[in-house]
Parts: sequence; C-alpha cells; structure tokens
Amino acid sequence: MKIYTKQGDQGTTSLLNGTRVPKDDLRVIAYGTVDELNAHIGLLRDLIENDSIKTDLLHIQHTLFNMQALLAVDKEKACPVNLKNIDTEDINFLEQKIDDMQSQLSPQTYFLIPGGHPTASQCYIARCICRRAERKLISMSKQHDLDESISMYINRLSDYLFTLFRYVTFLLNVKENTWKK
Repeated sequence: MKIYTKQGDQGTTSLLNGTRVPKDDLRVIAYGTVDELNAHIGLLRDLIENDSIKTDLLHIQHTLFNMQALLAVDKEKACPVNLKNIDTEDINFLEQKIDDMQSQLSPQTYFLIPGGHPTASQCYIARCICRRAERKLISMSKQHDLDESISMYINRLSDYLFTLFRYVTFLLNVKENTWKK
C-alpha cells in the first residue's frame, strides 16, 4: 500500500469510518493535537531512564492512540473497528501514578519555572501540549459529541505530566527553579 493516496490534496481527510471532512474540522484538529502529544510522550519515553516510568508512558501512549481513533469516528455512522472507550480505570491509573510520585515529593508551595534537565523539560513540553489538546477538545465538544471521560483523562494526564516533571527533577537530583515575583 502506498503512503500517499492523493485523497487529501483538496483539503479533506477521511474519518475512521469513511466520512470526508475538511482538514480543519475540529475533530481533526483535536485528534491531531492528541497525536502531537503522543509523539512528545514518545520522545519523553526515549529520554527517561526509569523502566517503570517507561512502561507507564507506553501504557499512556496506547490509551492516547485509542483516544485518537475515538475522536476520528463519525458518530452518525457505524465504526468498522471495535474501540475501547476511555473509562474510569484509565483515569484511576493516572491518579494512582500521581499519588505514588507525590508521596515521594515535598509539598509544592511555589510556582515552578520549566527547565533544569532535558528530560524534565520534555515532561513540561508534553504537559503544555496536553493542555492545548484539552482546549481543542473543549472547542470540538461545542460542535460534536465528546465523551466526558476523554476530557477527564486529558485533564488528569496534564496533572500526571506536571507531577512527572517534578518527580524526574527529584530523581535526577536537580534543583527546582522557582518563580521569583
């Protein structure tokens, strides 16, 4: 199969179940932003040296890939693929990981400036993209149905990535850069 189809040359793309939409359709923008987030988490996984965190990040990437597929479905047509919905188990996974990391960190009483180490910085970049994905999902939800669990998962994922930023800084014994007013 060729990688190019020439189907998108006129500014449209196909959703998972064949519906053609403009490439600037809010669904395409939303799942494209989640795709960008997934790529940055992949880079983060490449930078992380802790095998347990690598495993968690790969798990998150699979969930995000599934989310992209869910966002790429025209809900008015049958879907040719059996997709797993994002559910409370997925959200609980993130919350448990956040709690585990926070139990080893000192309480945060200040705002932090990104940086300190390339791996920590990549955590923060991924968090920023996650927040952008959340904003795109909110925009999308004004025109298309959006399962609430997707928004909840993305919101919790940004919390996870921020906590991971702090945790990586802790593991690497790097001083946190605090905001000076």
